[in-house]
Amino acid sequence: MTAVSDDQDHTAPLPPAATEPADLGFGKVVAQQVKGRFLNRDGSARSRKYGLGSQRAERFYMSALNARWPEFLGWLAGALFLLNGCFALAYLSLGPAAIKGADGLGLDDPFLRAFSYSVSLFTTTGSGVMSAFGPTAQWLAAFESLFGPLFLVAVAGLMIARLTRPRMRLRFSESAIVAPYEGGRGLMFRMVNAQPGDLADVQARVILARFENNGGVRARDFHPLKLERNTIELFNLHWTVVHPITDDSPLAGVTPESLAESEAELMVFVSAHEPTFSTRVTSRTSYFWDEIRWDVKFASIFASAPDNVMAIDIERLDRTERVDEGATAKPAAKEWKTPE
Repeated sequence: MTAVSDDQDHTAPLPPAATEPADLGFGKVVAQQVKGRFLNRDGSARSRKYGLGSQRAERFYMSALNARWPEFLGWLAGALFLLNGCFALAYLSLGPAAIKGADGLGLDDPFLRAFSYSVSLFTTTGSGVMSAFGPTAQWLAAFESLFGPLFLVAVAGLMIARLTRPRMRLRFSESAIVAPYEGGRGLMFRMVNAQPGDLADVQARVILARFENNGGVRARDFHPLKLERNTIELFNLHWTVVHPITDDSPLAGVTPESLAESEAELMVFVSAHEPTFSTRVTSRTSYFWDEIRWDVKFASIFASAPDNVMAIDIERLDRTERVDEGATAKPAAKEWKTPE
Protein backbone atom coordinates (compact mmCIF):
# COMPACT_ATOMS: atom_id res chain seq x y z
CA MET A 1 0.00 0.00 0.00
CA THR A 2 2.60 2.70 0.34
CA ALA A 3 5.94 4.19 1.02
CA VAL A 4 7.35 6.72 3.43
CA SER A 5 8.75 10.20 3.54
CA ASP A 6 11.97 11.28 5.20
CA ASP A 7 9.90 13.56 7.45
CA GLN A 8 8.26 10.52 8.97
CA ASP A 9 11.61 9.30 10.25
CA HIS A 10 11.84 12.17 12.75
CA THR A 11 9.90 12.70 15.93
CA ALA A 12 9.49 16.41 15.24
CA PRO A 13 9.35 16.95 11.46
CA LEU A 14 9.89 20.42 10.12
CA PRO A 15 7.11 22.03 8.12
CA PRO A 16 7.49 21.52 4.37
CA ALA A 17 8.46 25.13 3.70
CA ALA A 18 11.35 24.90 6.15
CA THR A 19 12.60 21.46 5.15
CA GLU A 20 15.61 21.27 2.85
CA PRO A 21 15.11 18.98 -0.15
CA ALA A 22 16.52 15.50 0.47
CA ASP A 23 19.72 14.69 -1.41
CA LEU A 24 20.31 11.11 -0.20
CA GLY A 25 23.44 12.29 1.59
CA PHE A 26 25.44 13.02 -1.58
CA GLY A 27 25.12 16.78 -1.39
CA LYS A 28 23.60 19.09 -3.98
CA VAL A 29 26.67 19.32 -6.21
CA VAL A 30 27.00 15.56 -6.66
CA ALA A 31 23.24 15.14 -7.09
CA GLN A 32 23.28 17.50 -10.07
CA GLN A 33 26.20 15.74 -11.75
CA VAL A 34 24.73 12.23 -11.67
CA LYS A 35 23.49 11.12 -15.08
CA GLY A 36 20.68 8.61 -15.37
CA ARG A 37 19.30 6.68 -12.42
CA PHE A 38 20.72 6.46 -8.90
CA LEU A 39 19.73 2.83 -8.22
CA ASN A 40 19.57 -0.19 -10.48
CA ARG A 41 16.48 -2.36 -10.41
CA ASP A 42 18.23 -4.90 -8.18
CA GLY A 43 18.87 -2.14 -5.63
CA SER A 44 22.59 -1.79 -6.26
CA ALA A 45 23.87 1.78 -6.37
CA ARG A 46 25.28 3.18 -9.61
CA SER A 47 28.50 4.45 -8.07
CA ARG A 48 32.22 3.78 -8.09
CA LYS A 49 35.07 4.56 -5.69
CA TYR A 50 38.64 5.23 -6.78
CA GLY A 51 41.79 5.21 -4.67
CA LEU A 52 41.06 1.98 -2.77
CA GLY A 53 42.74 -0.44 -5.14
CA SER A 54 41.01 -3.22 -6.99
CA GLN A 55 39.53 -4.79 -3.82
CA ARG A 56 39.20 -8.08 -5.70
CA ALA A 57 38.95 -10.21 -2.56
CA GLU A 58 36.23 -8.01 -1.07
CA ARG A 59 34.27 -7.90 -4.33
CA PHE A 60 34.57 -11.66 -4.74
CA TYR A 61 33.32 -12.19 -1.18
CA MET A 62 30.30 -9.91 -1.71
CA SER A 63 29.52 -11.56 -5.04
CA ALA A 64 29.72 -15.00 -3.44
CA LEU A 65 27.30 -13.93 -0.69
CA ASN A 66 24.79 -12.34 -3.07
CA ALA A 67 24.84 -14.95 -5.84
CA ARG A 68 21.87 -17.25 -6.24
CA TRP A 69 22.42 -20.81 -5.00
CA PRO A 70 22.53 -22.41 -8.50
CA GLU A 71 25.13 -19.86 -9.56
CA PHE A 72 27.15 -20.30 -6.36
CA LEU A 73 27.17 -24.10 -6.61
CA GLY A 74 27.95 -23.95 -10.32
CA TRP A 75 30.95 -21.67 -9.78
CA LEU A 76 32.08 -23.88 -6.88
CA ALA A 77 31.98 -27.04 -8.99
CA GLY A 78 33.76 -25.25 -11.83
CA ALA A 79 36.50 -24.02 -9.48
CA LEU A 80 37.03 -27.54 -8.08
CA PHE A 81 37.32 -29.07 -11.54
CA LEU A 82 39.63 -26.30 -12.74
CA LEU A 83 42.00 -26.49 -9.77
CA ASN A 84 42.21 -30.26 -9.83
CA GLY A 85 42.69 -30.19 -13.59
CA CYS A 86 45.63 -27.80 -13.15
CA PHE A 87 47.20 -30.07 -10.54
CA ALA A 88 46.65 -33.08 -12.83
CA LEU A 89 48.46 -31.30 -15.68
CA ALA A 90 51.29 -30.48 -13.28
CA TYR A 91 51.67 -34.18 -12.40
CA LEU A 92 51.56 -35.12 -16.09
CA SER A 93 54.32 -32.63 -16.85
CA LEU A 94 56.59 -34.60 -14.51
CA GLY A 95 56.30 -37.71 -16.66
CA PRO A 96 54.26 -40.94 -16.55
CA ALA A 97 56.27 -42.23 -13.57
CA ALA A 98 55.28 -39.32 -11.28
CA ILE A 99 52.33 -41.33 -9.92
CA LYS A 100 52.79 -44.94 -8.88
CA GLY A 101 50.34 -47.65 -7.84
CA ALA A 102 47.51 -47.08 -10.32
CA ASP A 103 48.16 -50.16 -12.45
CA GLY A 104 45.43 -52.29 -10.87
CA LEU A 105 42.80 -49.54 -10.71
CA GLY A 106 41.84 -49.53 -14.38
CA LEU A 107 43.04 -45.93 -14.83
CA ASP A 108 44.82 -46.36 -18.15
CA ASP A 109 44.42 -42.75 -19.28
CA PRO A 110 47.33 -40.69 -17.87
CA PHE A 111 45.27 -37.55 -17.32
CA LEU A 112 42.42 -39.45 -15.63
CA ARG A 113 44.97 -41.16 -13.36
CA ALA A 114 46.56 -37.84 -12.41
CA PHE A 115 43.16 -36.18 -11.96
CA SER A 116 41.91 -38.94 -9.65
CA TYR A 117 45.07 -38.70 -7.55
CA SER A 118 44.71 -34.91 -7.38
CA VAL A 119 41.07 -35.11 -6.23
CA SER A 120 41.97 -37.60 -3.51
CA LEU A 121 44.65 -35.26 -2.13
CA PHE A 122 42.63 -32.08 -2.60
CA THR A 123 39.61 -33.42 -0.72
CA THR A 124 41.67 -35.37 1.86
CA THR A 125 39.72 -38.55 1.06
CA GLY A 126 42.90 -40.58 0.66
CA SER A 127 44.73 -41.72 -2.46
CA GLY A 128 44.73 -45.45 -1.64
CA VAL A 129 47.54 -47.31 -3.34
CA MET A 130 48.51 -44.36 -5.52
CA SER A 131 51.43 -42.21 -4.45
CA ALA A 132 53.70 -39.54 -5.82
CA PHE A 133 57.13 -40.68 -6.94
CA GLY A 134 60.15 -38.44 -7.13
CA PRO A 135 61.15 -35.32 -5.17
CA THR A 136 59.30 -32.81 -7.36
CA ALA A 137 56.11 -34.90 -7.36
CA GLN A 138 56.36 -35.30 -3.58
CA TRP A 139 56.66 -31.53 -3.06
CA LEU A 140 53.73 -30.96 -5.42
CA ALA A 141 51.64 -33.50 -3.52
CA ALA A 142 52.58 -31.88 -0.20
CA PHE A 143 51.57 -28.46 -1.49
CA GLU A 144 48.22 -29.77 -2.78
CA SER A 145 47.50 -31.59 0.50
CA LEU A 146 47.84 -28.21 2.26
CA PHE A 147 46.12 -26.03 -0.35
CA GLY A 148 43.10 -28.31 -0.84
CA PRO A 149 41.87 -28.31 2.80
CA LEU A 150 42.42 -24.54 3.07
CA PHE A 151 40.28 -24.02 -0.05
CA LEU A 152 37.55 -26.30 1.29
CA VAL A 153 37.57 -24.48 4.65
CA ALA A 154 37.14 -21.17 2.82
CA VAL A 155 34.23 -22.62 0.83
CA ALA A 156 32.64 -23.98 4.02
CA GLY A 157 32.97 -20.52 5.57
CA LEU A 158 31.21 -18.94 2.57
CA MET A 159 28.39 -21.47 2.73
CA ILE A 160 27.90 -20.89 6.47
CA ALA A 161 27.88 -17.13 5.89
CA ARG A 162 25.27 -17.53 3.14
CA LEU A 163 23.09 -19.76 5.33
CA THR A 164 23.29 -17.58 8.42
CA ARG A 165 23.20 -14.15 6.78
CA PRO A 166 19.94 -12.42 7.72
CA ARG A 167 18.19 -10.87 4.74
CA MET A 168 14.79 -10.60 3.18
CA ARG A 169 13.90 -11.61 -0.34
CA LEU A 170 11.46 -9.20 -1.93
CA ARG A 171 10.16 -9.30 -5.47
CA PHE A 172 8.99 -5.98 -6.83
CA SER A 173 6.53 -5.55 -9.67
CA GLU A 174 8.17 -5.03 -13.05
CA SER A 175 6.56 -1.60 -13.39
CA ALA A 176 5.07 1.07 -11.22
CA ILE A 177 1.69 2.33 -12.41
CA VAL A 178 -0.43 5.47 -12.26
CA ALA A 179 -4.02 4.30 -11.80
CA PRO A 180 -7.37 5.59 -10.51
CA TYR A 181 -7.43 5.77 -6.73
CA GLU A 182 -10.24 7.05 -4.47
CA GLY A 183 -11.69 9.43 -7.03
CA GLY A 184 -8.31 10.64 -8.22
CA ARG A 185 -5.07 9.01 -9.16
CA GLY A 186 -2.40 7.12 -7.29
CA LEU A 187 1.13 5.98 -7.98
CA MET A 188 1.45 2.30 -7.11
CA PHE A 189 3.79 -0.65 -7.18
CA ARG A 190 3.59 -4.13 -5.66
CA MET A 191 6.05 -6.27 -3.78
CA VAL A 192 5.94 -9.86 -2.57
CA ASN A 193 7.67 -11.57 0.33
CA ALA A 194 9.53 -14.29 -1.58
CA GLN A 195 10.80 -16.18 1.45
CA PRO A 196 8.83 -18.80 3.43
CA GLY A 197 8.98 -16.94 6.76
CA ASP A 198 7.13 -13.82 7.83
CA LEU A 199 8.50 -10.32 8.23
CA ALA A 200 7.32 -7.92 10.91
CA ASP A 201 7.26 -4.13 11.28
CA VAL A 202 7.84 -3.57 7.57
CA GLN A 203 8.46 0.07 6.68
CA ALA A 204 8.64 1.60 3.23
CA ARG A 205 9.90 4.94 1.94
CA VAL A 206 9.65 6.31 -1.60
CA ILE A 207 11.66 9.29 -2.83
CA LEU A 208 11.05 11.02 -6.16
CA ALA A 209 14.17 12.40 -7.86
CA ARG A 210 13.74 14.61 -10.91
CA PHE A 211 15.07 17.70 -12.64
CA GLU A 212 13.05 20.87 -12.12
CA ASN A 213 13.23 24.43 -13.38
CA ASN A 214 13.87 26.71 -10.41
CA GLY A 215 14.32 30.36 -11.37
CA GLY A 216 15.38 29.38 -14.86
CA VAL A 217 17.97 26.91 -13.56
CA ARG A 218 17.53 23.21 -14.26
CA ALA A 219 18.45 21.27 -11.12
CA ARG A 220 17.64 17.89 -9.60
CA ASP A 221 15.42 17.91 -6.53
CA PHE A 222 14.33 15.10 -4.23
CA HIS A 223 10.79 14.75 -2.86
CA PRO A 224 9.76 12.19 -0.22
CA LEU A 225 6.33 10.90 -1.24
CA LYS A 226 3.57 10.61 1.34
CA LEU A 227 2.15 7.11 1.29
CA GLU A 228 -1.32 5.85 1.94
CA ARG A 229 0.32 3.39 4.35
CA ASN A 230 4.01 3.41 5.19
CA THR A 231 4.18 0.44 7.55
CA ILE A 232 2.56 -2.95 8.03
CA GLU A 233 2.90 -5.21 11.04
CA LEU A 234 2.92 -8.59 9.28
CA PHE A 235 4.22 -9.22 5.78
CA ASN A 236 3.83 -12.79 4.58
CA LEU A 237 2.03 -12.29 1.26
CA HIS A 238 2.12 -9.08 -0.79
CA TRP A 239 1.86 -5.33 -0.34
CA THR A 240 0.61 -2.73 -2.81
CA VAL A 241 2.34 0.55 -1.99
CA VAL A 242 0.25 3.60 -2.92
CA HIS A 243 1.07 7.29 -3.10
CA PRO A 244 -2.18 9.26 -3.56
CA ILE A 245 -1.64 12.01 -6.14
CA THR A 246 -3.42 14.87 -4.39
CA ASP A 247 -3.16 18.59 -5.02
CA ASP A 248 -0.21 18.88 -2.62
CA SER A 249 1.61 15.87 -4.09
CA PRO A 250 4.90 16.46 -5.95
CA LEU A 251 3.31 14.41 -8.75
CA ALA A 252 0.21 16.61 -9.06
CA GLY A 253 -0.42 17.37 -12.72
CA VAL A 254 2.36 15.24 -14.13
CA THR A 255 2.07 13.44 -17.44
CA PRO A 256 4.18 10.72 -19.07
CA GLU A 257 5.84 13.42 -21.14
CA SER A 258 6.73 15.56 -18.12
CA LEU A 259 8.17 12.55 -16.27
CA ALA A 260 10.37 11.79 -19.27
CA GLU A 261 11.49 15.42 -19.62
CA SER A 262 12.40 15.60 -15.93
CA GLU A 263 14.19 12.19 -15.96
CA ALA A 264 12.11 11.15 -12.96
CA GLU A 265 13.16 8.22 -10.79
CA LEU A 266 11.28 6.60 -7.92
CA MET A 267 13.64 5.19 -5.30
CA VAL A 268 12.12 2.61 -2.97
CA PHE A 269 13.61 1.73 0.41
CA VAL A 270 12.14 -1.09 2.53
CA SER A 271 13.23 -2.23 5.99
CA ALA A 272 11.75 -4.95 8.19
CA HIS A 273 12.29 -6.99 11.33
CA GLU A 274 13.47 -10.51 10.52
CA PRO A 275 12.18 -12.79 13.33
CA THR A 276 14.57 -15.73 12.78
CA PHE A 277 17.69 -13.69 13.57
CA SER A 278 15.81 -10.91 15.38
CA THR A 279 17.44 -8.13 13.36
CA ARG A 280 16.57 -5.43 10.84
CA VAL A 281 16.97 -6.25 7.17
CA THR A 282 16.71 -3.93 4.19
CA SER A 283 15.95 -4.01 0.49
CA ARG A 284 15.67 -1.37 -2.21
CA THR A 285 14.88 -0.81 -5.87
CA SER A 286 13.97 2.01 -8.21
CA TYR A 287 11.66 2.77 -11.12
CA PHE A 288 12.89 5.10 -13.85
CA TRP A 289 10.41 7.24 -15.76
CA ASP A 290 10.11 4.70 -18.60
CA GLU A 291 9.25 1.95 -16.08
CA ILE A 292 6.06 3.75 -14.97
CA ARG A 293 2.91 2.70 -16.83
CA TRP A 294 -0.26 4.77 -17.22
CA ASP A 295 -3.96 3.94 -17.56
CA VAL A 296 -3.63 0.42 -16.18
CA LYS A 297 -4.36 -1.20 -12.84
CA PHE A 298 -2.89 -4.23 -11.16
CA ALA A 299 -4.79 -7.46 -11.71
CA SER A 300 -5.86 -9.46 -8.69
CA ILE A 301 -3.02 -11.48 -7.23
CA PHE A 302 -5.17 -13.57 -4.90
CA ALA A 303 -5.74 -17.25 -5.57
CA SER A 304 -8.16 -19.86 -4.26
CA ALA A 305 -6.91 -22.29 -1.66
CA PRO A 306 -8.70 -25.59 -0.81
CA ASP A 307 -8.53 -24.98 2.94
CA ASN A 308 -9.83 -21.38 2.74
CA VAL A 309 -6.56 -19.74 3.79
CA MET A 310 -5.24 -16.53 2.25
CA ALA A 311 -3.25 -17.32 -0.87
CA ILE A 312 -1.62 -15.43 -3.72
CA ASP A 313 -0.14 -16.43 -7.06
CA ILE A 314 3.34 -14.93 -7.44
CA GLU A 315 3.10 -15.28 -11.23
CA ARG A 316 0.42 -12.57 -11.19
CA LEU A 317 2.68 -10.00 -9.54
CA ASP A 318 3.33 -8.07 -12.78
CA ARG A 319 -0.10 -8.52 -14.40
CA THR A 320 -2.06 -5.37 -15.19
CA GLU A 321 -5.41 -4.57 -16.73
CA ARG A 322 -6.60 -1.61 -18.78
CA VAL A 323 -8.96 0.77 -16.99
CA ASP A 324 -11.96 2.61 -18.34
CA GLU A 325 -11.16 5.75 -20.32
CA GLY A 326 -13.55 7.78 -18.20
CA ALA A 327 -11.45 7.05 -15.13
CA THR A 328 -8.15 7.94 -16.71
CA ALA A 329 -8.53 11.52 -17.84
CA LYS A 330 -5.10 13.04 -17.52
CA PRO A 331 -4.90 16.22 -15.46
CA ALA A 332 -3.29 19.21 -17.08
CA ALA A 333 0.45 19.32 -16.62
CA LYS A 334 1.90 22.03 -14.46
CA GLU A 335 5.41 23.34 -14.04
CA TRP A 336 7.24 21.92 -11.05
CA LYS A 337 8.65 24.56 -8.75
CA THR A 338 10.33 24.29 -5.43
CA PRO A 339 8.46 26.21 -2.70
CA GLU A 340 9.94 29.66 -2.29
